[in-house]
Amino acid sequence: MTSPERPLVVQKYGGTSLADPERVRIVAERIAAAAVDHDLVVVVSAPAGTTDRLLESARAVSPEPSLEELDALLVTGEMANAALLSIALRARGVEACSYNALQLGILTDEAPGRARIRDIDCGLLAADLAAGRVPVVCGFQGATAAGRWTTLGRGGSDTTAVALAAVLGAAECQIYTDVDGVYSADPRVVPLPSRRETLSYEEMIEMAGSGAKVLHIRSVEIAGRHRLPLKVLSSFRSGEGTRVGDVGEGVEGLVLAGLALSSQEAEISVLGLPARRPVTSRLLAPLAAHGICLDMIVQNVARDGRIDLSFTVSRADYARAQALVRDRAGAEGAESVSGCPSVAKISLVGLGLRSHPEVSARLFAILAEEGVAVRMAATAEIRLSVTVDETEAERALRALHERLGLGAAPTGGCTHGQSVA
Repeated sequence: MTSPERPLVVQKYGGTSLADPERVRIVAERIAAAAVDHDLVVVVSAPAGTTDRLLESARAVSPEPSLEELDALLVTGEMANAALLSIALRARGVEACSYNALQLGILTDEAPGRARIRDIDCGLLAADLAAGRVPVVCGFQGATAAGRWTTLGRGGSDTTAVALAAVLGAAECQIYTDVDGVYSADPRVVPLPSRRETLSYEEMIEMAGSGAKVLHIRSVEIAGRHRLPLKVLSSFRSGEGTRVGDVGEGVEGLVLAGLALSSQEAEISVLGLPARRPVTSRLLAPLAAHGICLDMIVQNVARDGRIDLSFTVSRADYARAQALVRDRAGAEGAESVSGCPSVAKISLVGLGLRSHPEVSARLFAILAEEGVAVRMAATAEIRLSVTVDETEAERALRALHERLGLGAAPTGGCTHGQSVA
């Protein structure tokens, strides 16, 4: 649908970008300027803090609110912002029209709070674009075939924006937020992080999946599948931001993208499982049936005919996961089940990481020198993750960031990653 004369761009604005009427006006000015040379579709989140306040209201009237009705409540925040932004655009002479997921036909499955998009009807959007209008779309939300509201989970507005850009054939999807790109580590924790000019889809997926909050992992997965360029930009200041897309081959070597910290992890260990196939599958099946995602999984080689298994889950799922595992582990003849509800995961991401074992050795040496005990470790092609005690996580992150040379120079210069010879 995009053309060289007027390329189609999908812009997404997060909750901090639209937190109050003044910021809505500022975003409207930015959109009006971009609409001179581009066809635009705009996706919006609820104002910052709105979703949390709506959740608090629901729990004030019921300790366990209906998940289906909770979705119907939570979608109202995005609707308010879409209408407000459309009003602001019209006041500036830009023809705009707000849409919710039901109006657009953003069809999802029926999983409340974590729905996945199945289909999008682009008829209304295509008509608006042909008529020179700017559609303003509610992010985060969808609807079932029966017409019931669903939500896509935290960060779901990113997923809405990228899905729309993919089906519309947009030239680019721009994610506007309160930071001016993707950094080598969380700027709130680490001094002098460096902004990455470019990242591959694979690097960004690993960063997002490891705790970096700047992009929702599902949005990056969709972008990578459709080879759709993404750009992370600031709503509050100008700049080039970070481009996520296909990257050149470059010179063979290691490029470290950054460190990510997830402080919402919990750990469960099952000791002394009889080494009977498929005991691990039977143990974990109840978690899958309840939609509980596992992250790091470590299984020791059988000893004396028995296996030790450890894995991490989201802290929000810890109590439920431990109860399910205890029931199954007892039936399987395990010796014990233990857990820790408050661990943190630190992940180092970089292209070529697996073929440079000296970097892994250096990471473990730094943690040992800092007196930080590693609880679990797991590697992938471009990622090395460790879990540590939550109380030591930020100190460990700062030490690794500094001593692995990931930071920016004090003058503020930055490059794409740090090459390691």
